Amino acid sequence: MDASGKYVRYTNEQVEALERVYHECPKPSSIRRQQLIKDCPILANIEPKQIKVWFQNRRCREKQRKEATRLVSVNAKLTALNKLLMEENERLAKHTSQLTVDNHFLRKQLQQSPPIPGSKRPPDQAAVGSTDTSSDSVVTVGLPPQPTPQHSPRGTSPAGLLSIAEETVTEFVAKATGTAIDWIQLPGMKPGPDAIGIVSISHGCPGVAARACGLVGLEPNKVAEILKDRPSWLPDCRCLDILGAFPTGNGGTVELIYTQMYAPTTLAPPRDFCTLRYTTLLEDGSLVICERSLTGTQGGPTMPRVQSFVRAEMLPSGYLIRPCDGGGCIIHIVDHVDLEPWSVPEVLRPLYESSAVLAQKTTIVAFRHLRRVAQEASGAVGPRGGQQPAVLRALSQRLARGFNQAVNGFPDDGWAATVSDGMDDVSVVLNESPTAKGMGQVAADRLLLCSLGGGILCAKASMLLQNVPPALLIRFLREHRSEWADCDIDADAAAAFRTSTRSGNAGHVQLPLPLAHSVEQEEFLEVVKLERHGGAPNGIHTRDNFLLQFCTGVDENAVGACAQLVFAPVDVAVSDDVPLLPSGFRVIPLDCSLIDGLGLSRTLDLASTLEGGTEPSRESGTGLNSSLRSVLTIAFQFAYEAHMREACANMARQYVRTVVASVQRVAMALAPSRLPLHLGAQQPPESPDVVTLTCHILQSYRLHLGIDLTRSDSGDEGLFKAFWHHSDAIMCCAWKQGLPEFTFANQAGLDMLETTSGALQDLSWEKTLDENGRKTAYNDFTQVLQQGYVYLPAGVRISSRGQPVTYERALAWKVLADDDTTRCIAFLFMNWSFFT
Repeated sequence: MDASGKYVRYTNEQVEALERVYHECPKPSSIRRQQLIKDCPILANIEPKQIKVWFQNRRCREKQRKEATRLVSVNAKLTALNKLLMEENERLAKHTSQLTVDNHFLRKQLQQSPPIPGSKRPPDQAAVGSTDTSSDSVVTVGLPPQPTPQHSPRGTSPAGLLSIAEETVTEFVAKATGTAIDWIQLPGMKPGPDAIGIVSISHGCPGVAARACGLVGLEPNKVAEILKDRPSWLPDCRCLDILGAFPTGNGGTVELIYTQMYAPTTLAPPRDFCTLRYTTLLEDGSLVICERSLTGTQGGPTMPRVQSFVRAEMLPSGYLIRPCDGGGCIIHIVDHVDLEPWSVPEVLRPLYESSAVLAQKTTIVAFRHLRRVAQEASGAVGPRGGQQPAVLRALSQRLARGFNQAVNGFPDDGWAATVSDGMDDVSVVLNESPTAKGMGQVAADRLLLCSLGGGILCAKASMLLQNVPPALLIRFLREHRSEWADCDIDADAAAAFRTSTRSGNAGHVQLPLPLAHSVEQEEFLEVVKLERHGGAPNGIHTRDNFLLQFCTGVDENAVGACAQLVFAPVDVAVSDDVPLLPSGFRVIPLDCSLIDGLGLSRTLDLASTLEGGTEPSRESGTGLNSSLRSVLTIAFQFAYEAHMREACANMARQYVRTVVASVQRVAMALAPSRLPLHLGAQQPPESPDVVTLTCHILQSYRLHLGIDLTRSDSGDEGLFKAFWHHSDAIMCCAWKQGLPEFTFANQAGLDMLETTSGALQDLSWEKTLDENGRKTAYNDFTQVLQQGYVYLPAGVRISSRGQPVTYERALAWKVLADDDTTRCIAFLFMNWSFFT
């Protein structure tokens, strides 16, 4: 700025100097700007105020540039998604038209069919040339003849296998484009530019099938490379062996594959597949990877049966990868299998008969993995706790795979059963000579832990649960470890782990360490510091102990999804090669097959409910994933020295029994939260103490404000029910050890906090306050205690799930007992709603 007060025009050299400083420090302080003028003589004629404005404008231009780039990316996503939705809409329109034609045709055939014996029918409506009066003819007459499956033996020659491969491509593409199977949208899954994709499940087809299509910011060849390596992204896949392969004349590849899959629980045997996989390019440039089982009736080669495995059948399945303009691709995934439900106990058959379970276990997992890899490649996810996203993702995969190995305990991995103590509730298996056959880093961990003259022991059990949502139970086990764990045994296990691995105490990691690798936030990877007793004479307890913990499946609206909590002792330094010995819990819903069997109209009703129809209860545990029945599998692993094998086995068996009893107690406490889905509104927890407390709350309200909060002509119990169903959220807090603690809330209050009556007292008052609330909370309490009541302005609270809840106004008043002593403080929140 010159003497006349006008801004001086920058020269090219001055702009270059300012740009260099901007890249080092986009927001320099006033001292830094003055120093810049001194260090750069070419800026001597520029006033500090003008330089400050230049940096402000430069930051604004950078922000606008980034926003423009983001909008271009979003526009590209929306364009591709629009194309995808238009194709899906066209498919549905064609399907609707075909159903209309079929319905008209069947009505016409019914009118022209022969009269039923004994019935009177006008002669002009009699069918001409038809003599079959069976009921089957009414449905099948006039329909095109259905081909009879004929699998002529084609041998194992390349020509015969290529013929099977070409048939597989045709059948798979028909499924991927939605014409070969009647697909219905999976409840709870909505399309969008940042959603997982369009997920559908089969309706009325043999076996179980799931279909998904969506956008991925990766090149087609990279996507194909990732998806073909199934063990790298699917923890349920034990191994995939390529038995043979040969190229085809059109540039494709035919492979013979043998795959083994883990069993999800100790109550069922694992599955294996013998399949043909065909990779080829279509005429439109799309890349296809399709797969199907080879059976003896097809004349193809088959893998001999493996003991303890049940041979399942894979119907034409695979991946259709279509490149998009501007990069990335649209992917169609189809999983269609027959898992032989007859081979498992009847109570577990819904797991093997539900397409929703298949969608959650395999189809959606593939999409999420691709999206994480794409996010990492684009830099959208940065390092956490000093670790790269790929390292954290690999750690979570190792935890999940190691837990699967513990649950299954295959003999060829080195596991051997111990002698039972006469009770069959807990089984204990030992592994003193693990093998590394195709097991990767998980087997390397076991080899390391057993190489010092000891072994690994696993105690495991499975049980059925009633009326408890898997997501709610796992979340409680994660947040309240002291309710089921023994800190002394945890410390012993951690010490034995350190002794076996000889790990040092180097490095530092932030606690907790979150794994935020997906936009859905459906998984958590964290380092947890264990509680321990202070002043114990045993030296084991004088050192801090840590767990690397992996939690998944906490979304209660994910139909068919299992929830699990897996953890392993680690030292304070967590690296990509740290040995892991996973233990944990897995809860699998058993009634998700009801979703598959409800029929098209009922499933659409569920979907419409989620899209804005009747709003489901916000209470925890009342989502679609709230199953009446579920199976809980527990597996705990311990490292031991050879001379302590028997003592460790007895300890592990008793410890798992104690954990089972604790989990059963927790499940019973959480079970009432499941009742509203079938019985309407939650039944209030009536008891003399609760009814008396409610009377005190209402009497104190009238005393302080001169009006009634609610009325009833049915006595105290009527007042209590009216209070319980009051539209405003009401919750009570008492002072304990100088801190406020929740004691009671009505239905709306529980909904607002997204908790249950049983879990309310475990909810911290501080965690429900936002930053502004923490500043004024204790002043509010002081005013209430001095004045008797106080009106509070609009504000924000935080639910137990971290969801912001806004309210227009609040009121707090002091609740007095019969002797005029302060019993608690009641809060009433008006017109509250979840902030989105």
